[in-house]
Amino acid sequence: EGGTPLLPDSLIYQIFLSLGPADVLAAGLVCRQWQAVSRDEFLWREQFYRYYQVARDVPRHPAATSWYEEFRRLYDTVPCVEVQTLREHADQVLHLSFSHSGYQFASCSKDCTVKIWNNDLTISLLHSADMRPYNWSYTQFSQFNQDDSLLLASGVFLGPHNSSSGEIAVISLDNFALLSRVRNKPYDVFGCWLTETSLISGNLHRIGDITSCSVLWLNNAFQDVESENVNVVKRLFKIQNLNASTIRTVMVADCSRFDSPDLLLDAGASPSRVFDLGSDSEDEAGGPGPGPAPARTKEGLRRFLDGLLDGRAQPQLSEHALETKVAELLAQGRTKPPEQGMADAHKLLIFTTGCLTYSPHQIGIKQILPHQMTTAGPVLGEGRGSDAFFDALDHVIDVHGHIIGMGLSPDNRYLYVNSRAWPSGSVVADPMQPPPIAEEIDLLVFDLKTMREVKRALRAHRAYTPNDECFFIFLDVSRDFVASGAEDRHGYIWDRHYNICLAKLRHQDVVNSVVFSPREQELLLTASDDATIKAWRSPRTVRIHQAPRPRPYPFISWFGSQR
Repeated sequence: EGGTPLLPDSLIYQIFLSLGPADVLAAGLVCRQWQAVSRDEFLWREQFYRYYQVARDVPRHPAATSWYEEFRRLYDTVPCVEVQTLREHADQVLHLSFSHSGYQFASCSKDCTVKIWNNDLTISLLHSADMRPYNWSYTQFSQFNQDDSLLLASGVFLGPHNSSSGEIAVISLDNFALLSRVRNKPYDVFGCWLTETSLISGNLHRIGDITSCSVLWLNNAFQDVESENVNVVKRLFKIQNLNASTIRTVMVADCSRFDSPDLLLDAGASPSRVFDLGSDSEDEAGGPGPGPAPARTKEGLRRFLDGLLDGRAQPQLSEHALETKVAELLAQGRTKPPEQGMADAHKLLIFTTGCLTYSPHQIGIKQILPHQMTTAGPVLGEGRGSDAFFDALDHVIDVHGHIIGMGLSPDNRYLYVNSRAWPSGSVVADPMQPPPIAEEIDLLVFDLKTMREVKRALRAHRAYTPNDECFFIFLDVSRDFVASGAEDRHGYIWDRHYNICLAKLRHQDVVNSVVFSPREQELLLTASDDATIKAWRSPRTVRIHQAPRPRPYPFISWFGSQR
């Protein structure tokens, strides 16, 4: 009575520190004094670090206005409420992709169809394209071009069990007509758009038992172009593969978006590893001795081969190791060095590769200069008069494990990688027998502007298949979150800034693909081997959509009935 509080604020604050967040909010409804204390910034700072178990040296998100609002953002805006299950596919669903506008998305499946969906409040099927008439076994990947007028769909050919051939189809989104088909080998190159009307595909040429050459082609989406000045296809790069490795999983990063990073990702980060390798062989880096390392390597290989041919030296190597040494020698002097124009590069070509075994354990990066982004110019005779037979990579990132997924942040600056690590200190003695891989999946983050690894690895999701049965698990990145599938029947969502797992999304089987809506990160889709696609929304948007609509005024109801 008289307006004098019975307890001082400091004592109420100490009591509230012992409560959980829900109890603090409930206590805040008792009176105005408790309400004021229940919104105290220091109180919610403690609640935040305790509830989400974030390391104390990680600062608050730079865009956050208060600790209370930041707690609420992580609690209320994560898409973790299942709102719809789509069962139109008859087999495992392997991949999902959104249009850039967010109004449509596409799905690929083992039932050999590409389905295109309308993304309304209730999702509905718009079109289903059956690819079996084109001798496809199943569809595995899709991507919308920049203006959402064309859809790239990638699939696997029917054939022998060990066949690695695939095909890319381009579908018009105006009338769903099939515009063109492009061969793609191996099929897990997947393919991707470079410009609105040109796409990248792959081809593989065997040179030896464990040596090959990957060629990446730039293809016109409209294959019926009839002009002597416009080519249908043009060779982009030709890259040597050693030890049974091949190029797979190509994607393109747009460098023009780097300078507007959407998050302060290096807050509280430990010193990072640097992967700025100017050559395509990490064995050439460093080491004491006169002369450049590549020259010493080249001379040593020549002496070894000359001695072998003259009978002075006995091969102490296996047949595979000998083939690799010969291939390295033949490539010396015949590999075109990286072009000095990184500042001019508009886009980066990113792909998985390797140098020790067939298991993809490296990320290759090659800059694409403006003059390479068109199919115009010479094709068949291109580069034949030059000694430079192969193209060198601009950068190589070795993750020391089996790469099973990659995704770019919305600003294209950060590359997120799903990797299953090799045992520490493991050595690859036989390229056909890579080291065993961990069940735990590491989600690594690389800054493509500095070529450094940032943040510690995210963990929670798991996979169980061995090296030779390992398959791709697609991940996706939004402004604030990163999500991934897993073999443990769950999808996972992490916060990009705090590096914490926020949600597990349950399915009945392996979750192959996840994708955020580019229009609203509070909508996430997941695809699974249980043949379903699930739509997940945040608690906040679910409340908004379920809120009762205000009843119209009597006059408006009467006016409507009279009309």
